[in-house]
Amino acid sequence: MSDFTVHTIESAGESKPMLEKSQKTYGFVPNLHAVMAESPALLAAYRSVADIFDTKTDLSPTERQIIAMTNNRLNGCTYCMAAHTSIMQGLKVPQDVIESLRDGTPIADPKLEALRVFSEQVNQKRGWVDDSDINALLSAGYTKQTVLDVIVGTAFKVLSNYTNHIADTPLDKQFAKNEWNADAQPAT
Repeated sequence: MSDFTVHTIESAGESKPMLEKSQKTYGFVPNLHAVMAESPALLAAYRSVADIFDTKTDLSPTERQIIAMTNNRLNGCTYCMAAHTSIMQGLKVPQDVIESLRDGTPIADPKLEALRVFSEQVNQKRGWVDDSDINALLSAGYTKQTVLDVIVGTAFKVLSNYTNHIADTPLDKQFAKNEWNADAQPAT
Protein backbone atom coordinates (compact mmCIF):
# COMPACT_ATOMS: atom_id res chain seq x y z
CA MET A 1 0.00 0.00 0.00
CA SER A 2 1.19 3.50 -0.74
CA ASP A 3 2.29 5.63 2.16
CA PHE A 4 0.10 8.65 2.78
CA THR A 5 1.33 11.59 4.81
CA VAL A 6 -0.29 12.35 8.13
CA HIS A 7 0.07 16.09 7.72
CA THR A 8 0.76 18.58 10.46
CA ILE A 9 -0.66 22.06 10.40
CA GLU A 10 2.72 23.24 9.13
CA SER A 11 2.92 20.71 6.26
CA ALA A 12 -0.73 20.96 5.19
CA GLY A 13 -0.33 23.63 2.52
CA GLU A 14 -3.72 24.76 1.25
CA SER A 15 -5.41 22.61 3.92
CA LYS A 16 -3.69 24.47 6.76
CA PRO A 17 -6.73 26.63 7.75
CA MET A 18 -8.92 23.53 7.92
CA LEU A 19 -6.43 21.70 10.16
CA GLU A 20 -6.18 24.78 12.35
CA LYS A 21 -9.97 24.65 12.71
CA SER A 22 -9.76 20.94 13.60
CA GLN A 23 -7.17 21.73 16.25
CA LYS A 24 -9.41 24.44 17.70
CA THR A 25 -12.54 22.26 17.58
CA TYR A 26 -11.13 19.01 18.95
CA GLY A 27 -8.03 20.10 20.85
CA PHE A 28 -5.95 18.00 18.45
CA VAL A 29 -5.85 17.29 14.72
CA PRO A 30 -7.48 13.89 14.12
CA ASN A 31 -5.30 11.71 11.90
CA LEU A 32 -8.23 11.37 9.49
CA HIS A 33 -8.19 15.13 8.88
CA ALA A 34 -4.40 15.10 8.69
CA VAL A 35 -4.46 12.44 5.98
CA MET A 36 -7.30 14.15 4.11
CA ALA A 37 -5.23 17.35 4.10
CA GLU A 38 -3.33 15.90 1.14
CA SER A 39 -6.43 16.78 -0.89
CA PRO A 40 -7.95 20.11 0.11
CA ALA A 41 -11.01 19.13 -1.95
CA LEU A 42 -11.53 15.93 0.04
CA LEU A 43 -11.05 17.59 3.42
CA ALA A 44 -13.39 20.44 2.46
CA ALA A 45 -15.99 17.99 1.14
CA TYR A 46 -15.78 15.88 4.29
CA ARG A 47 -16.11 18.90 6.58
CA SER A 48 -18.99 20.30 4.51
CA VAL A 49 -20.96 17.06 4.42
CA ALA A 50 -20.33 16.53 8.14
CA ASP A 51 -21.65 20.02 8.88
CA ILE A 52 -24.69 19.49 6.66
CA PHE A 53 -25.40 16.13 8.29
CA ASP A 54 -25.13 17.68 11.77
CA THR A 55 -27.08 20.89 11.12
CA LYS A 56 -29.49 20.39 8.22
CA THR A 57 -31.14 17.10 9.16
CA ASP A 58 -33.88 16.63 11.73
CA LEU A 59 -31.99 13.70 13.24
CA SER A 60 -30.87 13.66 16.86
CA PRO A 61 -27.17 13.18 17.65
CA THR A 62 -27.91 9.56 18.57
CA GLU A 63 -29.75 8.97 15.30
CA ARG A 64 -26.89 10.48 13.29
CA GLN A 65 -24.44 8.22 15.09
CA ILE A 66 -26.61 5.19 14.31
CA ILE A 67 -26.32 5.97 10.60
CA ALA A 68 -22.59 6.68 10.86
CA MET A 69 -21.74 3.63 12.95
CA THR A 70 -23.83 1.29 10.82
CA ASN A 71 -21.89 2.41 7.76
CA ASN A 72 -18.57 2.28 9.62
CA ARG A 73 -19.22 -1.31 10.68
CA LEU A 74 -20.48 -2.50 7.31
CA ASN A 75 -17.54 -0.83 5.56
CA GLY A 76 -15.13 -2.35 8.08
CA CYS A 77 -13.62 1.00 9.03
CA THR A 78 -11.64 0.37 12.20
CA TYR A 79 -10.60 4.02 12.51
CA CYS A 80 -14.14 5.40 12.33
CA MET A 81 -15.57 2.69 14.59
CA ALA A 82 -13.15 3.76 17.34
CA ALA A 83 -13.57 7.48 16.68
CA HIS A 84 -17.38 7.39 16.60
CA THR A 85 -17.51 5.20 19.69
CA SER A 86 -15.59 7.97 21.46
CA ILE A 87 -17.94 10.57 20.00
CA MET A 88 -20.99 8.64 21.19
CA GLN A 89 -19.54 8.32 24.67
CA GLY A 90 -19.08 12.11 24.73
CA LEU A 91 -22.69 12.53 23.59
CA LYS A 92 -23.85 10.22 26.39
CA VAL A 93 -25.44 7.75 23.97
CA PRO A 94 -26.68 4.80 26.06
CA GLN A 95 -24.05 2.05 26.36
CA ASP A 96 -26.44 -0.63 25.06
CA VAL A 97 -26.91 1.37 21.84
CA ILE A 98 -23.15 1.75 21.44
CA GLU A 99 -22.61 -1.97 21.96
CA SER A 100 -25.34 -2.87 19.46
CA LEU A 101 -23.78 -0.61 16.84
CA ARG A 102 -20.29 -1.99 17.44
CA ASP A 103 -21.57 -5.57 17.27
CA GLY A 104 -24.17 -5.14 14.52
CA THR A 105 -26.91 -6.49 16.76
CA PRO A 106 -30.45 -5.15 17.24
CA ILE A 107 -30.99 -2.00 19.31
CA ALA A 108 -33.61 -2.50 22.04
CA ASP A 109 -35.49 0.71 21.14
CA PRO A 110 -37.74 -0.25 18.17
CA LYS A 111 -37.61 3.17 16.51
CA LEU A 112 -33.81 3.38 16.68
CA GLU A 113 -33.58 -0.24 15.51
CA ALA A 114 -35.69 0.62 12.45
CA LEU A 115 -33.21 3.40 11.61
CA ARG A 116 -30.26 1.02 12.07
CA VAL A 117 -31.87 -1.60 9.82
CA PHE A 118 -32.75 0.96 7.14
CA SER A 119 -29.22 2.39 7.22
CA GLU A 120 -27.91 -1.14 6.81
CA GLN A 121 -30.21 -1.73 3.83
CA VAL A 122 -29.13 1.51 2.12
CA ASN A 123 -25.47 0.52 2.50
CA GLN A 124 -25.81 -3.14 1.54
CA LYS A 125 -28.18 -2.55 -1.36
CA ARG A 126 -26.21 0.51 -2.57
CA GLY A 127 -29.40 2.57 -2.37
CA TRP A 128 -31.57 0.05 -4.22
CA VAL A 129 -33.88 -0.38 -1.23
CA ASP A 130 -37.32 -1.93 -1.56
CA ASP A 131 -40.60 -0.20 -0.79
CA SER A 132 -40.86 -2.54 2.19
CA ASP A 133 -37.55 -1.15 3.55
CA ILE A 134 -38.86 2.42 3.27
CA ASN A 135 -42.27 1.50 4.69
CA ALA A 136 -40.65 -0.15 7.73
CA LEU A 137 -38.77 3.08 8.48
CA LEU A 138 -41.88 5.21 7.97
CA SER A 139 -43.96 2.87 10.15
CA ALA A 140 -41.43 3.33 12.96
CA GLY A 141 -42.21 7.06 13.02
CA TYR A 142 -39.65 8.47 10.62
CA THR A 143 -40.37 10.55 7.52
CA LYS A 144 -39.44 10.61 3.85
CA GLN A 145 -36.92 13.28 4.80
CA THR A 146 -35.25 10.71 7.06
CA VAL A 147 -35.04 8.30 4.13
CA LEU A 148 -33.04 10.89 2.21
CA ASP A 149 -31.05 12.06 5.24
CA VAL A 150 -29.76 8.50 5.62
CA ILE A 151 -28.19 8.98 2.20
CA VAL A 152 -26.41 12.11 3.46
CA GLY A 153 -25.01 10.15 6.39
CA THR A 154 -23.97 7.32 4.10
CA ALA A 155 -22.15 9.73 1.78
CA PHE A 156 -20.42 11.31 4.79
CA LYS A 157 -19.12 7.91 5.83
CA VAL A 158 -18.00 6.93 2.33
CA LEU A 159 -15.65 9.93 2.37
CA SER A 160 -14.01 8.93 5.64
CA ASN A 161 -14.25 5.14 5.45
CA TYR A 162 -12.75 4.93 1.98
CA THR A 163 -9.99 7.39 2.88
CA ASN A 164 -9.07 5.27 5.88
CA HIS A 165 -9.04 2.09 3.80
CA ILE A 166 -6.78 3.61 1.14
CA ALA A 167 -4.46 5.51 3.49
CA ASP A 168 -4.48 3.02 6.38
CA THR A 169 -4.95 5.99 8.70
CA PRO A 170 -3.30 5.39 12.07
CA LEU A 171 -5.66 5.48 15.04
CA ASP A 172 -5.30 8.53 17.27
CA LYS A 173 -4.34 7.87 20.89
CA GLN A 174 -7.55 9.71 21.88
CA PHE A 175 -9.59 6.89 20.30
CA ALA A 176 -7.34 3.93 21.18
CA LYS A 177 -9.42 2.82 24.18
CA ASN A 178 -12.28 2.13 21.74
CA GLU A 179 -10.28 0.20 19.16
CA TRP A 180 -12.45 -2.11 17.06
CA ASN A 181 -11.65 -5.08 14.87
CA ALA A 182 -14.15 -6.45 12.38
CA ASP A 183 -12.78 -9.99 12.77
CA ALA A 184 -13.54 -9.96 16.51
CA GLN A 185 -17.22 -9.07 16.06
CA PRO A 186 -20.15 -11.50 16.23
CA ALA A 187 -21.54 -12.67 12.91
CA THR A 188 -24.74 -10.96 11.85
